[in-house]
Amino acid sequence: MIVPAAEEDLPEILRLQRMAFREEAEHVNDPNIKPMSQTLEGLREESASSTVLKYVLDGEIVGSVRARMDGDVCHISRLVVHPDRWRMGIGRELVREVERRFSEARWFELYTREDHDRTRPFYARLGYLPFRTERHSDTLTFVHLRRPGRPGDPCPED
Repeated sequence: MIVPAAEEDLPEILRLQRMAFREEAEHVNDPNIKPMSQTLEGLREESASSTVLKYVLDGEIVGSVRARMDGDVCHISRLVVHPDRWRMGIGRELVREVERRFSEARWFELYTREDHDRTRPFYARLGYLPFRTERHSDTLTFVHLRRPGRPGDPCPED
């Protein structure tokens, strides 16, 4: 079941975020990447300007995603799934729920690590295509992905 997260869910979502991004931090050899170093107060501030959804299974939060509108663009961020629940369709359902809830968006955008061999194909299957890369450090480059919000809508050029 996917529902909006409440204030009291934020500590559990932060814990889940750190579990889900641990592998990422190890890959880039940086334990202080933003998902790992975000504080509860930072998450509270972010939730004030974003929609935070949670995926609940058997009474436990096993996934979460954040989204916010900026003009015609819905920005999707911090898609997290409990590592024991990877490859069960939870991430796909969370992204699709964001797309349903933000159906007015002309396009959806997100980013992931450029060399991530699991998330890049995942997002491609959902119709998200690369449009820009951003070097963050010697070990980390992000690729920004987008997909039109409505069939036939062209995405803007940067």
